Amino acid sequence: MTVAVIIQARMGSTRLPGKVMKRLADHTVLGHVITRCQEMPLVDHIIVATTVSEEDTAICIEAKKYGVTCYRGSEENVLSRYYEAAAMVEADIIVRITSDCPLLDPEISNSVIEYFMSSDYDYVSSGLSQTFPRGLDTEVFSFKALKTAYNNAQEAFEKEHVTPYIYLHPQIFKVSSFSNATDQSRYRLTLDTEQDWDLIFKVYQQLYKGKSFGINAVLKLFEQYPSLSLINKDVQQKKLGE
Repeated sequence: MTVAVIIQARMGSTRLPGKVMKRLADHTVLGHVITRCQEMPLVDHIIVATTVSEEDTAICIEAKKYGVTCYRGSEENVLSRYYEAAAMVEADIIVRITSDCPLLDPEISNSVIEYFMSSDYDYVSSGLSQTFPRGLDTEVFSFKALKTAYNNAQEAFEKEHVTPYIYLHPQIFKVSSFSNATDQSRYRLTLDTEQDWDLIFKVYQQLYKGKSFGINAVLKLFEQYPSLSLINKDVQQKKLGE
């Protein structure tokens, strides 16, 4: 079974334009996401899926620096971008990662992949349970499920967010949630706003020593400096369709 991580990335962002190319220690945000995906032992391919927009040429140039494939597709229809990228490498299993998560934990993501591969589910997500911090989300689904969504999704939000057609149709797909042992959902570790950047930048200042670190190190840091995790506590995650 061929496993492909597809990282969606673009320069455009309504709240923090160019966020994935911001410099975070010795890599860009996108660079950190790629290197963390490269630490997942079950992964065969890593593809950065960006758009045909001229401004996103920088995304492809950055992806190639890390030896990974760049695929350019629709700006608005991210679902089609995923389908075409997955088909390009003949992937059996797709792992969806977003490029604004430089604190992604490779061990957790790999565990989600392992759980999917040991089951007969069509879709598994660490986000459905809402027990992990935002920013560690990992979705794993079959190419067959992706193809069905690609052929049948009609709503704009289904095409923009890739997987809603799958997890909102449990009568069609076998869907499962990968849950955390403890509820850590109060922490926000994704990059959408200046407050998020302030938090992530400070976390990297404290913990990054040239190699990635996991969520346990971040949580220990928050215990040591409780005010750190409050920097972005008022940031609201966008809802489907917004």
